[in-house]
Amino acid sequence: MRSQSEPVVEPAFLNVQKAARYMGISVNTLYVWRHRRQGPPSFRMGPGGRVMYRRDLLDAWLAEQQKADSRSNPDLNPLKGAPQRRG
Repeated sequence: MRSQSEPVVEPAFLNVQKAARYMGISVNTLYVWRHRRQGPPSFRMGPGGRVMYRRDLLDAWLAEQQKADSRSNPDLNPLKGAPQRRG
């Protein structure tokens, strides 16, 4: 049994199932993104070539997605600027 003072150590690397759960998406979506090379960076680890994701890179990729969305990033909001005139 753990003592109350011991911190919980989170794994640095996640397999596909754990990465999908961490991101709140389906495993299938993660496989499709990997196949299309449009999702977070991944790599194969070990003799069996298991697909793995680094937790810090998942966090960075998610932050980039949030910055690229006009709903999350006020600087990208198309309604922020003055209306454009058609000419």
